[in-house]
Amino acid sequence: MKILVLNSGSSSLKYQLFDMRNGQVLAKGTCERIGAGGTVTHKRPGESDFHEEKELKNHEAALELVLDLLVSEKHGVIRSVSEIEAVGHRVVHGGEKIRKSTLLTEDIIRYMEANIPLNPLHGPAALAGVKACLDLMPDVPQVAVFDTAFYGDIEDFRYIYPIPYEYYENDGIRRYGFHGTSHRYVSGRLAEVLGKPLESLKIITCHLGNGSSITAVSGGKAIDTSMGFTPQEGIMMGTRCGSIDPTIVPFIMRKYGLTPDEIEDVLNKKSGLLGVSGLSNDCRNVWQAAREGNYRAGLAIKILINGIKRHIGAYCAEMNGLDALVFTAGIGENQVDIRELVCKDMGYLGIEIDENKNRNFERGKPFDITGKNSRVKVWIIPTDEEYMIAKDTLELAEKN
Repeated sequence: MKILVLNSGSSSLKYQLFDMRNGQVLAKGTCERIGAGGTVTHKRPGESDFHEEKELKNHEAALELVLDLLVSEKHGVIRSVSEIEAVGHRVVHGGEKIRKSTLLTEDIIRYMEANIPLNPLHGPAALAGVKACLDLMPDVPQVAVFDTAFYGDIEDFRYIYPIPYEYYENDGIRRYGFHGTSHRYVSGRLAEVLGKPLESLKIITCHLGNGSSITAVSGGKAIDTSMGFTPQEGIMMGTRCGSIDPTIVPFIMRKYGLTPDEIEDVLNKKSGLLGVSGLSNDCRNVWQAAREGNYRAGLAIKILINGIKRHIGAYCAEMNGLDALVFTAGIGENQVDIRELVCKDMGYLGIEIDENKNRNFERGKPFDITGKNSRVKVWIIPTDEEYMIAKDTLELAEKN
């Protein structure tokens, strides 16, 4: 079965076409600047990338272009759009009710529309991608895979905030968690490479990138996670502050006369590594500046490392032990020094890495960096959210 996976942003559309007989990616690419010009980059294994600037008025126009490329004589990988037997959509927020991947129906789409206040940044874009597919491929099963779904089994005392309970009852204010598809993939992949049942393992997965989250997985299920009501909570990120004293918000608003939108912009786009270092949201740039003696860059790195360590320690306590620690995503997979600093002085928890393995890891593949005296396995597992979406889509489409 050939499955098209779509990730719709406010002005972008990312896609991958999978042949699920062998899990092979036949083609992938990105449409950008939708509604404000338009570009597409189309990639096929073993072939030169194709790049074109083309007017893309909306997501439907972008999807039309994608389908044309997939079947084109020069750049295509299939003979007809009819070879696409299902479409999987990445959807960030499933809200309170949707706790697993699901076939898209009119009722689910109405629920997603009603859920937009909880997800104003990503919700409209995801719906635009869904509606474009329904218009252009009305007879093809459509599946929504929700980032929040992995956290559907978290116990209430871990997701209810200590504020008046009616805000949860009336407004759905609770911990939802994000990056769930990534955490689900890497925890399952770790169990595969270890040759052990996922249900037998206690794992902490560190998805570290421009947006970062840490999740505790026990018995095959997520039991806690660092992100909360929004992807703002948790550890410091590229431009997001992560968890701070909530009273800081009204203090800054009053002192500088900021509106809710303006303070949200400060916390989401001007904080984190960028805000502390004053240099960049890119961890590589901040790390280099820190090595060159820049005080604020060094401070930013220390805050980041301390936050990751704090969550690892907390989750070890919550799970009453730890079998494996996993690093994934842009920073987690690629930044040697960040992994080394996170695992430094963690002997009490049984965590030790082999520095030589850590510095000579094989990119793009699961890689064991466990130290010889470590009681906890430490692995780098490249994430593959798109494959996870394709896998869920295949399962649901076959049942349909």
